[in-house]
Amino acid sequence: MKRIGVLTSGGDAPGMNAAIRAVVRKGIYHDLEVYGIYYGYQGLINGNIEKMELGSVGDIIHRGGTKLFTSRSLEFKTEEGQLKGIEQLKKHGIEGLVIIGGDGSFRGAMKLTEKGFPCVGVPGTIDNDIPGTDFTIGFDTALNTIIQSVDKIRDTATSHERTYVIEVMGRDAGDLALWAGVAAGAESVLIPEKKEDFDDIIGRIESGNQRGKRHSIILIAEGVGSGVEFANKIKEKMGLETRVTVLGHIQRGGSPTAADRALASRLGAKAVDLLMEGKGGRMVGIQNNQIVDHNILDILKMERQPEVSMYHLSKELSI
Repeated sequence: MKRIGVLTSGGDAPGMNAAIRAVVRKGIYHDLEVYGIYYGYQGLINGNIEKMELGSVGDIIHRGGTKLFTSRSLEFKTEEGQLKGIEQLKKHGIEGLVIIGGDGSFRGAMKLTEKGFPCVGVPGTIDNDIPGTDFTIGFDTALNTIIQSVDKIRDTATSHERTYVIEVMGRDAGDLALWAGVAAGAESVLIPEKKEDFDDIIGRIESGNQRGKRHSIILIAEGVGSGVEFANKIKEKMGLETRVTVLGHIQRGGSPTAADRALASRLGAKAVDLLMEGKGGRMVGIQNNQIVDHNILDILKMERQPEVSMYHLSKELSI
């Protein structure tokens, strides 16, 4: 294999630029030509492709977002769209692709692999919802953003003696809320994977009030429901002055942490290794601090679960 491509797809995540940089520089180090595909799969269909040089990825390792931009392409989900993408790959002589994104991006990678163009998926999403890897690129940065926000909100919560409900991202996964809850010392954490008893949450707040606690922090993952609606339920039940903060897309931005930069660099480099070995339909990940790879089909069939011990720990420490 002498010519490979790299694209980012789906939602952006801090650290994607570090992964792009690793793919480009690792490829050039091994005398490969590396092409950047802009705007994800839609850019592939439209032929938004250019050759990358060492300088193309200079000074991007510390930047959030993605230099190659990203989009979601309904057209690429169709057979016709995939064939258009393949024509562009043939036109530019690209023999393999590194695709940085989430599960939707990996489905596209599998389709291209099945059609004779080997692809390797690199998990980039703040949600940390991809099986086969302990962490995804962007999770650590988003987690730190949440914790910084909770710490600041706690100052106001203490000053005004109020209960604060903080809604965080994660789609259908609760990892961001769970890890942030433990790290920030939240009184309650609501995640979609575990059913939480509303009366138990009320009991925790009341117990805190009885021992002189003047504020409460509750973290709710967006997959559970609306933070505003949940806060209204608390207010109706207890008559407490309750405030809501929806952190939103602030969680997806910002300079990536050292952990995300290092992870992205390791995963991007491993993806190039696999392509040079002629392997496609794979996803790289990290497990027990070792870089691993899996069959994408196996990954797409699996359902990722939150760390059970972390969930129990959050309950034990928030008494």
